[in-house]
Order: sequence, then C-alpha cells, then structure tokens
Amino acid sequence: MEYRTLGRTGIQVSRLCLGTMSFGGTADEETSAAMFWRCRELGVNFFDTANVYNEGRSEEILGRLIKSCRDEVVLTSKVCQPVGTGANDRGLSRRHIMLEVEKSLKRLNTDRLDLYFVHHFDSHTAMEETLRALDDLQRQGKILHPAVSNWAAWQIAKALGISAKDSLARFECIQPMYNLVKRQAEVELLPLAASEQLGVIPYSPLGGGLLTGKYGAGRRPAQGRLIEQQMYGRRYGDSRYYEIADRFSAYACERGVHPATLAVAWVMSHPAVTAPIIGARSIEQLEPLLAALQLNMTPEWREEISQLSDAPPPATDRSEEA
Repeated sequence: MEYRTLGRTGIQVSRLCLGTMSFGGTADEETSAAMFWRCRELGVNFFDTANVYNEGRSEEILGRLIKSCRDEVVLTSKVCQPVGTGANDRGLSRRHIMLEVEKSLKRLNTDRLDLYFVHHFDSHTAMEETLRALDDLQRQGKILHPAVSNWAAWQIAKALGISAKDSLARFECIQPMYNLVKRQAEVELLPLAASEQLGVIPYSPLGGGLLTGKYGAGRRPAQGRLIEQQMYGRRYGDSRYYEIADRFSAYACERGVHPATLAVAWVMSHPAVTAPIIGARSIEQLEPLLAALQLNMTPEWREEISQLSDAPPPATDRSEEA
C-alpha cells in the first residue's frame, strides 16, 4: 500500500478511503465487516462515516470494527445534516456541534476523531461561531483536525482567512464531489487545496454507479442508486452524463479494465487528490474499486480519459485562456 501525507497534518493515509454510508443500510453488519477487513488486509487505514448515515448505525458498526485497531486507523465523521425533527437538530451552531460530536464519539466507541467534517454550509450560523466551536473541540482533544465537505471555494477561503486572523484551528481537508461527469472541483476547489496544502478526499468517484458500466444512453440496470434513490437520479439525470458513461465504458472495455477500476484510478490520479472515497454494498462491488490501487495511470492516460467528458469552463469565464 502506498500512503500519502494528508495536507500539512503529517498524518499518513492510504491512497483509498473506505466510505461507510452503506454500513447498516444496504450492507448488513456481516457484509460491512467483510468489506472493512478486506480493506485492512490490503493496508487501507482511512475510514469515513457521518452521524446521519443510516441513523447512526454506520458509526455504531464501524465503532465495533475498529475496536481492536483504533490507533492504526484514521477516522472521520461529520455534522450538519438533520438528525431529528427539532428546530435545533441540524446545522453548524455551537450547540448542535457540541451535542453531536459526543453522540458520534459514543457510537464510534472512541475518544477522538482524526477529522471532523462540517457536512454542508449553514447559512443561518456565523462562520466564526462554527470555527470557534471546532477549535474548542480540537483543544479538548475530541477532534484532531476540522475539515469541510460540500462548501464552495469562496466559503472555504473565507474560513481559512478567519482561522488565520483569529488563530483558530483551520480546515485541513476538503471532501468535494468529483468524478468524470462532475468536474466542477477542478475549477477552484482543487487549485485552492493545492495552494493551501489541504488534504482532498473526493466522494462519488463512480458518479453514483453511473461509471460502473451498468448505465448508458439506452441502458439501465434493474437496481442501483440512480434507480432507487431520487436524489441521485436528479443529480445524474442529465442525458449528457449517460452519453459520457457509454463512451467511458467502451473505452474501458477496449483496454480490458473494469470501468469502476478506471473511474476510481482517474480520480486518484489528480495531483491534488489525497485519497478518493470508495463505497460498496458487497465484497463483489468492492473488489474492482480496490483494484485501482494496482493501476498505474500516467498523466497521458489521464488526459486521454479526460477527453471523454466535458471540462468545466475556467473560473473567470475567459475561455480563450483555457
């Protein structure tokens, strides 16, 4: 296993991170354990979860699995999304953060989180309020580093400025959506991460399953996330994405590589990316994702694959300078 330094933290993490959104949901505890130990067998030491995944069951299952190897793994969780119907059961207020971190620590059966992600942007809470709460948690040793998911580059840059000005713990890692059909992160998020030495652990490298070879302009499987979950169906509903999936699947087939392997390897090959987050419902789904560790993707190969999809316009819209 190759390990990479997570931003400027000095923490060494595997080139893949196992996301556990399926744990306690589409993957029962036995299947979750099989996937966890398969990853550990290959040297994966990086595991991502969230307080809302399957109403906390993901954290509980992961907590039982890491019991014998807690100090060997790098563990993340998240806060922001609704965990109940109450008016304060969501967001990034100090109140919600302080309550939820205790619940996550209890479910995970650990005394600290290596990374604690704010899961989404909260327009109702002052950024300073959120950052001071995270700084307090770091000082208490309950989290080692704050991190951020699903924020725009300007929001992250603003937060980094506040943290520097007020001597607060800063975000050390970002978790953006990134895959061959969703390349917006290339415009500002990934350059920001490279400039500010932030770790990058992108989610959805398979496009919700779109890039696994099962989908195409005239092809749909009987089941899958894009079929069963309305959110993913909307996210990847553009017919253009299915055309890209067709071209990508044909390209992978011509080269004798599983499309899922190639999709993960393409994300992994971006210079700013630390470790893509992979996830699966079964060992059978997991294996081709893990195979990306063995794929040596050159910059030339990466560029060839990139040509199969549309590059996003530059941040300034001066397309003639691209």
